[in-house]
Amino acid sequence: MNAIFHRTSIRKYTGQPVEDEKITQMLKAAMAAPSAVNQQPWEFYVVTDRDALNAMADCSPYAHMLREAPLGFAVCSRRDCLRPEYAQIDCSAAVENLLLEADSLGLGAVWMGIAPLKERMEDARKALQVPETLEVFAFIACGYPAEEKSQQDRYDLNRVHYIR
Repeated sequence: MNAIFHRTSIRKYTGQPVEDEKITQMLKAAMAAPSAVNQQPWEFYVVTDRDALNAMADCSPYAHMLREAPLGFAVCSRRDCLRPEYAQIDCSAAVENLLLEADSLGLGAVWMGIAPLKERMEDARKALQVPETLEVFAFIACGYPAEEKSQQDRYDLNRVHYIR
């Protein structure tokens, strides 16, 4: 559970490639996430090609860090899943698991939202040649951190409400 209180959004990376074993471990963590009716709507694109990472960066004004990252993930959901109205929530849980596992492996990562903005989703689908059967939900830039950040304490008792 320490990764929950250690993880921060890392946007600067060394040029060191991420090992395949670590990529697999992050994907296993992502796919261990809970999902509505256990539908597991996710599909993952693992991107290390520089041209593809740059194309991903062009899909959002907030994705520029992909230009320097050695690794990117595109998290997608299947349109034909059992409960499509919950697919984005399910993918959010998968992304959080992936981010926490990245931290535990000594990597840095940052989540970039693509959905629900239809134009960005379509740009991302085209950039990565994702089939029409999938919707692009988010990008994640990942790599060995070239910056060190401390997590903020975000606990706010004013946002806690008890019903007893």
